[in-house]
Amino acid sequence: MIEFSTYLNEFLIVIIATFFAVISPGPDFAMVLKQSITYGKKSSIYTSIGIGLGIGVHVIYTLLGIGLIISKSIILFTIIKFLGAGYLIYIGYQSLKSKGLKIEENKDIEIKNMSNIKSFSMGFLCNALNPKATIFFISLFTVIISIDTPIYVQAIYGIACIFEVMLWFVFLSIILSQRRVREFFKKFGIWFDRVVGAVLILIGLKIAFSK
Repeated sequence: MIEFSTYLNEFLIVIIATFFAVISPGPDFAMVLKQSITYGKKSSIYTSIGIGLGIGVHVIYTLLGIGLIISKSIILFTIIKFLGAGYLIYIGYQSLKSKGLKIEENKDIEIKNMSNIKSFSMGFLCNALNPKATIFFISLFTVIISIDTPIYVQAIYGIACIFEVMLWFVFLSIILSQRRVREFFKKFGIWFDRVVGAVLILIGLKIAFSK
């Protein structure tokens, strides 16, 4: 029961940290927004699935190498911790000073076509090749997850992150296809960004000062 409680606490922290990181403005968000407006809901959903599976790349190499990193170098561990914390604080700061979401669309332009495979691959590569995602997941699995947590439990965390990211962007694809929602983001997106920014900064500070 004690072990289950420990893993549950870790799981919740991982899920919450990932959620606030993924909803913050970034390249994935921008790509889904563009796909939704330019190519339509279906193309954007395939792109979202690609982004979610792109997370799997970071999860795999993190799980394979994180034990070695921790056991071999406390200095490298500390560097990764501060890089991860610094990244969260940075994107939090960027959100705080955001001027809101700008959406430019032309009613007279017909929605273009893009193949499902291309839409998927664009999302996958956008996330898999994102160095910021590398820093985030390495710091997340290094600082929050105990080295004593079994690898299969960590793998469950990773799979949960994949589906969390995928579902968020699929949901985003659906709501951004509605004009009223885009209008809402135009008007109140600045406050959305500021709330997200404040939470990310708090998480970053917690990681930076953790032992």
